[in-house]
Amino acid sequence: QVQLVESGGGLVQAGGSLRLSCAASGSISSISAMIWYRQAPGKLRRELVARISHGGSTNYADSVKGRFTISRDNAKNTVYLEMNSLKPEDTAVYYCNLETSRYSYWGRGTQVTVSS
Repeated sequence: QVQLVESGGGLVQAGGSLRLSCAASGSISSISAMIWYRQAPGKLRRELVARISHGGSTNYADSVKGRFTISRDNAKNTVYLEMNSLKPEDTAVYYCNLETSRYSYWGRGTQVTVSS
């Protein structure tokens, strides 16, 4: 059983910053990647925001490149998302996802609201 707990969401004004954290616990083995997704209000799909592989390679959605940075602490099984220059369109529930060679695990999400 693997648990993912996100934290760090909140309300921030446009142009501000937030740092999200996702701590993984439980029986974790062979982590392939840790990923941040988001689901905006009224949208049915979750959008991939940023991904970091076990080896440290990163990928970002075009909409957040240059503003968001994903990082991880392998020893703590924790992934972070540093979000700068936030825009109202970044408002969403942000979800942490952990991929192993066999399974995919999700956190419950943390709300990020950016006011204009």
